[in-house]
Amino acid sequence: MVRGGYKEPSNPAPVSGPGALSQRTDGGPSQPARYISGLPQGEGQETYNNQTRAKVAGTPYPSMEKMANITPLNAPTQFEDEPGTTGIDVGDGGGSELMMDRPSIKSNPRDAVAKVAMFDETGETELIYQQMF
Repeated sequence: MVRGGYKEPSNPAPVSGPGALSQRTDGGPSQPARYISGLPQGEGQETYNNQTRAKVAGTPYPSMEKMANITPLNAPTQFEDEPGTTGIDVGDGGGSELMMDRPSIKSNPRDAVAKVAMFDETGETELIYQQMF
């Protein structure tokens, strides 16, 4: 006997294909419901209840296990025979011609400061930008 209603797919597709290749995309990864302590009276339980009623979407970022292979910024160099300026057009070592597989976008300080100023809520970067340029 077939019953109606929502049926969560066991293996949802990240993106649906066209026509006959289409697959359901709902029911993807989700986070477990978590109780948040320290909220005003009743809001912690209400927040938890809302999380159990509707699934909270999973994170799009990689897990910590996948990030274990990332080299930290303060790690010692893995290329002791190369100067620190290799890959840039200043100092010892090869210049930007070594970075052929990288996009060749030429940025300048004006653009960089302008981009930072867009996200600075204090307005201090905008003042620096106006004084510099």
